[in-house]
Amino acid sequence: MDWSTGLLGFAAGLSISVATAPVGVSGAVFLLPVQVSVLGVPSPAVTPTNLLYNVVAGPGALFRYWRAGRLGGQLARLLIAGTLPGVVLGALIRVFAVPGPRVFRLLVAVLLLPLGLWLGLRTVRPAPARDPRPPSPRTTRMLALVVGVVGGIYGIGGGSLLGPILVGRGTPVATVAPAALASTFVTSIVGAATYALLSLTATGDVAPDWLLGLSCGAGGLLGGYLGARLQPHLPDTALRLLLAALATGIGVLYAVRVLG
Repeated sequence: MDWSTGLLGFAAGLSISVATAPVGVSGAVFLLPVQVSVLGVPSPAVTPTNLLYNVVAGPGALFRYWRAGRLGGQLARLLIAGTLPGVVLGALIRVFAVPGPRVFRLLVAVLLLPLGLWLGLRTVRPAPARDPRPPSPRTTRMLALVVGVVGGIYGIGGGSLLGPILVGRGTPVATVAPAALASTFVTSIVGAATYALLSLTATGDVAPDWLLGLSCGAGGLLGGYLGARLQPHLPDTALRLLLAALATGIGVLYAVRVLG
């Protein structure tokens, strides 16, 4: 990796995480196509490289949320309990079954595009009936398990998938954001370690691109702290619209890549 590639990775991590950290999204789902199409990271090494980005970038936002006394709680424990076994299973699937990227892009587009539009519509025009109830602990753990598997296969943070669902079901963004980022951070450590161990026995590009992952993560570390610091100054409606816009944007991005 030359210095220009490292600088580009740093800038990508910084700009993405500033926008996504306030709503609990690590930004890895946006970074993935940048690594593949712009930075030329081979598959499946792009997955652990993305997980490495989450590991390095995560403490910036988490430290800010911790200083504000908003880190921890039941939701974070439920998400971590579901995503940890999921990411190990996802890593095994990625290395030995090697599902194609087209399936992943289609999955993300089909899930996030309508979810983002639904969340945006509910924010702009709230339902007159009673407020929706947050999902039960059991449902939350099951959602987290599924997201953990997807994250282990493709190296994305769970916040991009869990955030719109939990917020749309009535959980405040201020509660979801630190819990989702904590889950992403812990899960990414386990996922990156799993890939590092699998690279000792599996063939092909399985190990992460360490230098690029660290460069992107360094940008995400700074951007995540800035984004988390910005969150308390934004009203809940603005945060919900930002999350809806991110979900819709990710869905459109991957739909275009499927059709292209």
